[in-house]
Amino acid sequence: MTTALDDFHTRATVLDTADPLRDYPSRFLGSDDPEIVAYLDGNSLGRPTRATADRLAAFVTEAWGGRLIRGWDEQWFDLPVRIGERIGASILGAAPGQTTIGDSTTVLLYKLARGALALRPGRTEIVLDRDNFPTDRYLLEAIARELDLTLRWIEPEFTGGVTAQDVAGAVSERTALVVLSHVAYRSGYLLDAPAICATVHESGALLLLDLCHSAGAVEIELDSWGVDFAVGCTYKYLNGGPGAPAFAYVRTEHLADFSQPIWGWMGRESPFEMAQGYVPAHGIRRVISGTPAIVGMLPIEDTLDLIDEVGMAAVRAKSVTLTEFALELVRSWLLPLGVSVSSPTDPDRRGGHVTIDHPQFKEITARLWQRGVIPDFRPPQGIRIGLSPLSTTYAEVLAGVAAIRDELTAR
Repeated sequence: MTTALDDFHTRATVLDTADPLRDYPSRFLGSDDPEIVAYLDGNSLGRPTRATADRLAAFVTEAWGGRLIRGWDEQWFDLPVRIGERIGASILGAAPGQTTIGDSTTVLLYKLARGALALRPGRTEIVLDRDNFPTDRYLLEAIARELDLTLRWIEPEFTGGVTAQDVAGAVSERTALVVLSHVAYRSGYLLDAPAICATVHESGALLLLDLCHSAGAVEIELDSWGVDFAVGCTYKYLNGGPGAPAFAYVRTEHLADFSQPIWGWMGRESPFEMAQGYVPAHGIRRVISGTPAIVGMLPIEDTLDLIDEVGMAAVRAKSVTLTEFALELVRSWLLPLGVSVSSPTDPDRRGGHVTIDHPQFKEITARLWQRGVIPDFRPPQGIRIGLSPLSTTYAEVLAGVAAIRDELTAR
């Protein structure tokens, strides 16, 4: 007799065989590791590409070991802007001159938020939401205290996120800046960014988007949407590795007047002159402060090479089918066991991960890791199934959700 598992196994096989990106998982290290049954946490830390292993080894022996300090003049000085330009073109829908690699996401958020607020003097409020990533909330609390500003909080739905209507109800002539995540870190809710951007601008405020959970998973068009500022990490869907530096986007029309508060020598005009007094560099380089993390940038280029081969439309298409397949399995196997879905069911409003909730999931996540199934846990009781389109197979999704079912029924 044919079982539901047999049917889903056949489905996964068919989906993997027909997948236009079926050859890409093998280009990542660990894809053939028998101890990893299913890696479902690409939205927290992406796998390294095989090309990255070669690139980093060559960098140590040839660029660093061979060229030594000459590397700064030959290529490293321009690397943050050069890779930033690639991210802008391949992923962000950003014309040249607006994107650079910089510090951590936290530091770049601080720089962009402070610089944005300085462009709206006399306005006293920052709008953000209670379900944003903790760093975003904590950082803006600190800035509000530092500048004696008021935080205006939006309370989004637990299984959704911030809507244009929510924003319209929060902004006013007092609003200087609105800070939101493009994809919500817990629920996976995907903002209607064009509508929200228009609403923010109607109030005369500026919009800063956190792209950490969307860059490399969903299609983004910062220029055409009218977004003012954006920041995002590179260690998730861009596979930059632990602690890889983040990127910053400043819209062209703001650059001439944009002043960020952390002045460093690499963000100065003609930095190697070592001149007295700070003069911000022309254009996007003014976002940079100290010596950039050259080694941390290198892996990003290998993922950008893959994305350039296939295009973000294909990446997004697979992201949608991966999450749809995961939800199909969850509905069939897990909902009858008391699991609930805390992510949007509409793929147009969902990013690259699915969150499911159950009171036992904190303990179950630890057991899943022991058996080689690796999602992550997010309070209060959620498992995030993070599906990186270039490196994740449908067979992994099947194995991962089956393991969750088995853990729920074993006790």
